[in-house]
Amino acid sequence: MSPFGLFALAILVFAIVLVYSSIKTVPQGMEFTVERFGRYTRTLKPGLAIIVPFVDRIGARQTMQEVVLDVPSQEIITKDNAMVTVDGVLFFQVLDAAKASYEVRNLDRAVLNLTMTNLRTVMGSMDLDELLSQRDAINARLLNVVDAATHPWGVKITRVEIRDIQPPRDLIDSMARQMKAERERRALILEAEGQRQSAILRAEGEKQSAILQAEGKKEAAFREAEGRVRLAEAEATATRVVSEAISGGNVQAVNYFIAQRYVDALKSFAASPNQKILFMPMESTSILGALGGIAELAKDSFAGLPATPARPAPRRPDPSTPPPAPGPWTTPGG
Repeated sequence: MSPFGLFALAILVFAIVLVYSSIKTVPQGMEFTVERFGRYTRTLKPGLAIIVPFVDRIGARQTMQEVVLDVPSQEIITKDNAMVTVDGVLFFQVLDAAKASYEVRNLDRAVLNLTMTNLRTVMGSMDLDELLSQRDAINARLLNVVDAATHPWGVKITRVEIRDIQPPRDLIDSMARQMKAERERRALILEAEGQRQSAILRAEGEKQSAILQAEGKKEAAFREAEGRVRLAEAEATATRVVSEAISGGNVQAVNYFIAQRYVDALKSFAASPNQKILFMPMESTSILGALGGIAELAKDSFAGLPATPARPAPRRPDPSTPPPAPGPWTTPGG
């Protein structure tokens, strides 16, 4: 090959190498920093980019995706001197590739150590009970502190989560006994409250029952008194009528009442189940006199009624009177 051919081939190879060195492809989710003679000039976004060969070079390759870091377990002394073992998880995302590349060295390690340090600070200022019951508050405080510290690095802390909190074994046993005692206390309180409510309801029921019984007795007494008043009024009316009859000269009214009471007494004696033989230790004339008084009173009562006309008795035929002559419509034997 002639010297011109060799020169042309060298120029072609150099041009290919030059073009290859100037064209850069940035994948999605990544950003490249460009340095010119060792100084940062610009950042390449995802896609095809061209740089000046032999002058510019790719400085750092930063991922713009969210990164997850495991926070290793560490022992923390709480405010009330309790030793607990804590671990967690951290999520962050690079927002400025230049700051993340040139403001801090070894970004992942720096973020992790910063998180562990602030985790001890935040949780060490709290009691054990607050530590176990306020994880959301711990996560929020830790997120604010770490995010403010990493802001100059062009990093956004998106989430910090406490994954596990392990108190010592003896402390766990004490907490279990405390929880059991607290639950027993609540159970006793609830049982006492139930008994109190039951007693109150029972007393209310007895009160209502007593009120209803008193109302019933009151109504019964009122009805009984009203009946007695009615009976007394009837007795008074009967006595007045009898008194008027006696004052009018009719003594048979007294005999009527005596006979009525006498008949009622005999009826009571006869209805008694243990009386089989009834002796009458009084004179028959007294009984007849009383009954006679009743008869006289009945006569006086019916005396004012109009008399019913009596039917005439059938007349018997006179044997001396001859029988009538038979007619054409009568039979000889009839």
